[in-house]
Amino acid sequence: MLLRMSQTLGFTGDVMLGRLVNDHHRGGRPEIVWGSMRDELAGLDGLFMNLECTIATSGTPWNRTPRAFHFRAHPDWAIDALTDVGVDWVTLANNHALDYEVEALKETLDHLDEAGIRVGGAGRTPEEACQPSLVEIGSLRVGLLAVTDNTPEYAVSESQPGTCYTPLGTPARERFSELLAELRASDPDLIVASLHWGPNMTTEPDEARRSLAHWLIGQGVDIIHGHSAHVFHGIEVVDGRPIMYDTGDFVDDYAVDPTLRNDHSFLFTVTLDETGEPVAIELIPTVIENYAVNRARDRSAAWCISTMKARSSHLDTNFEETQEGLRLEL
Repeated sequence: MLLRMSQTLGFTGDVMLGRLVNDHHRGGRPEIVWGSMRDELAGLDGLFMNLECTIATSGTPWNRTPRAFHFRAHPDWAIDALTDVGVDWVTLANNHALDYEVEALKETLDHLDEAGIRVGGAGRTPEEACQPSLVEIGSLRVGLLAVTDNTPEYAVSESQPGTCYTPLGTPARERFSELLAELRASDPDLIVASLHWGPNMTTEPDEARRSLAHWLIGQGVDIIHGHSAHVFHGIEVVDGRPIMYDTGDFVDDYAVDPTLRNDHSFLFTVTLDETGEPVAIELIPTVIENYAVNRARDRSAAWCISTMKARSSHLDTNFEETQEGLRLEL
């Protein structure tokens, strides 16, 4: 295997740049949305996010089925915000990709492509929506799969652009077997499965998701990047591979549950050694303030750390506390 320098890859939960986030930051400096986390994000070798909004001016709110929320950010600042910190790849396999109908999804794909940001999990055709991504981070070839089990009405079809939707159970394993075979043909050094799965406002994965995650690791996936609950879950390690069941919310304007604290989460980073093998995962506590993400301090940081340790201990994962947050040797 080709030897290379060690590298650090960053993963975030939901990044929603629409509604009040859009109103607050549009017309100003786009980088402000990253608050005190900007340098940390920009300093990563690779950065991967769940983009939970469209970036467009076109489209009308989805009304074919009941929808309580519609998220759309204006491209005149949102694209600059993403490129400012060097986002390499985003997943659109989520329950907001068609919030402003197919026109806005297609415009979003165009803007991201023009900005050089790779996309997974949604597309104009079934082949495009579910096609695995291969992202080069230096000499490292990162293969990414993006799938959601949310919002079947947003699923891509031969007649509708949309998301790579797969329900859990046997269909998911069959779909992943096909996608992994396709991805292996491109000879990636590292395989990431980015999954928008499960219900909102939960604090731990259910047995169906744990079973699928363990199966994916057994099939050769190196990192599982989960999101959807708006609340971070504990982390489990299987065969030296980290399973981030849910990475929570990173930046948005959502109402905050005073107990679950969905405005608190982490920047999740995975360090790879010179061979591309994951060797450590580090978590930097974050908090959403004034429609921007900031490094959590004092009581906020302490809450993030103690809560993550408690939720992970049930998964037989025990973190070491550091000056930055939490660290786990893999």
